[in-house]
Amino acid sequence: MVPLRFAHLRLFSFLSMAAPQQPGKTLLRPNPSPSPAGSVPKRSRTMATDAAAAADPPASKGCPAMKAEFAKHAEYLNALNDKRERLVKASRDITMNSKKVIFQVHRISKVNKEEVLCKAENDLAAVVNQYIGKLVKELQGTDFWKLRRAYTFGVQEYVEAATLCRFCKTGTLLTLAEINDSLLALSDKSVEPLQINVLDYLLGVADLSGELMRLAIGRISDGEVEYAKKICAFVRDIYRELTLVVPLMDDNNEMKKKMEVMLQSVVKIENACFSVHVRGSEYIPLLGSSADPDYSFFGASDFDQ
Repeated sequence: MVPLRFAHLRLFSFLSMAAPQQPGKTLLRPNPSPSPAGSVPKRSRTMATDAAAAADPPASKGCPAMKAEFAKHAEYLNALNDKRERLVKASRDITMNSKKVIFQVHRISKVNKEEVLCKAENDLAAVVNQYIGKLVKELQGTDFWKLRRAYTFGVQEYVEAATLCRFCKTGTLLTLAEINDSLLALSDKSVEPLQINVLDYLLGVADLSGELMRLAIGRISDGEVEYAKKICAFVRDIYRELTLVVPLMDDNNEMKKKMEVMLQSVVKIENACFSVHVRGSEYIPLLGSSADPDYSFFGASDFDQ
C-alpha cells in the first residue's frame, strides 16, 4: 500500500506525461516535499520562459516619445515665462515715465499752459516710441490676453496720462479707437497688432478722475474757477456714463474699487466749486481780483498790510 503523502506526487507525474506541453511555456510544478531524510532539494517556481518574456513589449518602449512631448511643453512654458518677465519690466518703465508726464501736466498755470502742454506731449510721445513700442513688439501676433496681468498696470497708467493731456489741450476725452490707431504705426503690418482692450482703457479713465480732481483744486487756488467748473462737469459726466457700463462688465473687483474712489473725487471737486461759488466774496483776493485784499472776515479789519 502506497503512503498517502506520496500518492499526489504519482498522480501529478501521470497527468504531466499525458497532457501535451505548449512550446515556450513551462508548467507550474510544485516543490516536491522533502523526504524524511531531507534528500530532495527545494526548487524555485518559474512562471514563464525567456522566449515568452521576449514576446511581451518592454514597459519603457514609449519613453522617448513621451520625453520629447514633455520637452516641447517645457520649452513653451520657459519661453512664456521669459516673455512675461520682459513684459513686467516694460510695464514698470511705462508706469514710471507716464507718471512723469502726469507730474509735468500738474505744473500748468495761466502763464505757462502752452509750454507745459508741449513738453508733456513730447514726453508722452517718447513713452510711446521707447516703451510702448517694446510692448507692441513682444505681444504682436500672439494671444496677448494670456499675458494681460503682466502689462495691464502700465497700459492703465499710459491711458491716464494720454487722456489727461488731451483734456488739458482740447477739453475732450481721448477715445480707445484713437489710442489703438496710434499704436498701429508701431506694429508689423504682416502680423496681428496689439490692441488695448476695453477693460484696461476704462480702468485708466477711472484713474483719470483723481488727477482731474487735483488739477481742479490747483486751478481754484490759481483763480481759474471757471476752468475748475469745467473739470467738475467733465468728471461728473464720466462717472455717470461709467455707472451705466460697469454693471454690464464681468465681475471685476478692481473696477468697483476705482468707481468708489472716482465718486470721492467727484464729491471733492463739487465741494470745492460750491464753496467758492457760495463764499466767493471772501476769496476775491485769492481768486485773482485786482481789488485790495479785505481781511475783515478774519476779524482783523485793522490788519497791518
